[in-house]
Amino acid sequence: MALTERGGKWALTRYTTLRAFGTAAAKVECRLATGRTHQIRVHFSANGHPLMGDPLYLRRLPAIARQLPTTARDIALDFPRQALHAARLGFTHPRTGADLLFETPMPPDMLALEQALAEAEA
Repeated sequence: MALTERGGKWALTRYTTLRAFGTAAAKVECRLATGRTHQIRVHFSANGHPLMGDPLYLRRLPAIARQLPTTARDIALDFPRQALHAARLGFTHPRTGADLLFETPMPPDMLALEQALAEAEA
């Protein structure tokens, strides 16, 4: 649940930027090579890009958020939960060996956040 120099477990998160909202925010797709606790949150926070709404790793107002117009900044900073969504989750069932895949659309609150960021960019 944190980056360490010694004694930690290896973790790898691959990501692709799907859409940048200026330099203040981005929508990304992550593909996990490992499944460590808080992996995405830790990796992005350690690289200076904590998730919006993250109560643990977003501890203060990021300087980059000051670049957003007031309305978008308020929506982003007041987001009531981690702006993290598992759109697709797949794994091999440990007993049957069957490949399982689950998909779900983006929840309404995250769609509203994305729309506010898009409008601020325009």
